[in-house]
Amino acid sequence: MRQRLITDENKKWWTLAAVAVGLFMIMLDNTVVNVALPSMQRSLHLNLADLEWVVAGYALTFAAFMLTGGKLADLLGRRLIFMVGLVIFTGASLACGLATNGGFLIGARVVQGLGGALMNPATLSIITATFEPRERGKAIGIWAGVSAMALAIGPLVGGLLTEHINWHWIFFINIPIGVVGLLTAPLLIEESRDQSLNQRPDIPGLATSAVGLFALTYGFIEANNYGWGSTRILAAFAIAAVALVIFYFLERSQRAPMLDLSLFRNRTFSGANTAMLFVGLAMFGTFLYLTLYMQNVVHYSPVKSGATFLPMTVLIILVAPNAGRLSDRFGSRWFVGIGMVLLSVMLFYYSSLGAHTTFWHLLPGLLIGGFGMGITMTPVTAAAMSSVAVDKAGVGSAVLNSMRQVGGSLGIAVMGAIVAHVSASSIANGDSRSIAFLHGFHDSLRVASAIALAGAIVATLAIRTHAGQHATEASGRLAEAA
Repeated sequence: MRQRLITDENKKWWTLAAVAVGLFMIMLDNTVVNVALPSMQRSLHLNLADLEWVVAGYALTFAAFMLTGGKLADLLGRRLIFMVGLVIFTGASLACGLATNGGFLIGARVVQGLGGALMNPATLSIITATFEPRERGKAIGIWAGVSAMALAIGPLVGGLLTEHINWHWIFFINIPIGVVGLLTAPLLIEESRDQSLNQRPDIPGLATSAVGLFALTYGFIEANNYGWGSTRILAAFAIAAVALVIFYFLERSQRAPMLDLSLFRNRTFSGANTAMLFVGLAMFGTFLYLTLYMQNVVHYSPVKSGATFLPMTVLIILVAPNAGRLSDRFGSRWFVGIGMVLLSVMLFYYSSLGAHTTFWHLLPGLLIGGFGMGITMTPVTAAAMSSVAVDKAGVGSAVLNSMRQVGGSLGIAVMGAIVAHVSASSIANGDSRSIAFLHGFHDSLRVASAIALAGAIVATLAIRTHAGQHATEASGRLAEAA
């Protein structure tokens, strides 16, 4: 019996390791592309809007299909959907690496986002179903640490591969990782699913949310190409508004909605998801444009650009798991609030960077931002997941990650719109392209700083330290009894 307990105890950590492999890969692709963008631009003759679509296309599809991925994981089996997503993601990575033009690359990135959307909610729901409530914060802390580490080291990996091989290998590297994940998942992950009745995919909800999010992102990214008052852009914003309103009313009336709006009656769940939305809005575009700033304005090499993020990487790796453990004891509210204030400070500090920046000018912001990200991401995840029952873990995690990806795709689009508009005005006034970009970069960072500060206020007011704790523990006991 003792040997069996030891085996079971070990197996859950091997399960965590198995899902971490897939999680690492899909999170890496959120940022590994950034450092390679200038090389892609030269190789495939891309403009600024094309570059934004390479990043936003992945994030947008990730966001649009995340809720469906969570629903399918709960319905058909979390291990099964994780593996299906892994197959799609690995195949799309091969296609990205073989791309010979911008349209093909963007299309393959969109398919990559679909694979990630199936995998990601399954990873967190597998963890929630595998670990007891008393250990869940620690496990989620490791999960968030892996996620944050992948996001943070992406620029360095991208720089090394781009400079010493070529940009195609930032995608080819996913293939052996995907194969390892497919071979180990059946051995290490137990199948689990939602056993309740009336579970089914919500196709109308998927269609309207996808159309709405795509139209909104399209409007922001393409507005500077066609004009903010053009028929095309106004029509895009109108379609987005109509589609998202229809989505809301569909989800209210559906018997088995893709987005269970009743989850948002829990104040902690609502607050945590809103904070995650603001994190995506503030940070995704920042990483993209900070990388462009380093290479196009300060003239860093791809490797130097990627290596510059290492201090932030180290802090995130060290802080995130400990923040998860501490949030189990003290709750998440103040961790998230303080962390987002620190992100706001970092962004505002960077809005004063000049054309002759050194690493030592960048370092204070990297340290502040690394600590801020480390104490934000794990507690906000733990707060959201503590507010949903275990049998709804797939949908709960999908909502949370959708918020981050929706925020990320919109953040890229909004920052891109600010950079493009301010840069165009600056060039018209006689400034060089690099100085014009710098002006737009500064204004976009000030907006991002305000967004992060708003997220801190929301998190502090909405997240309740112990909200959902007893419900979660009761759910854990029911799961153990079953």
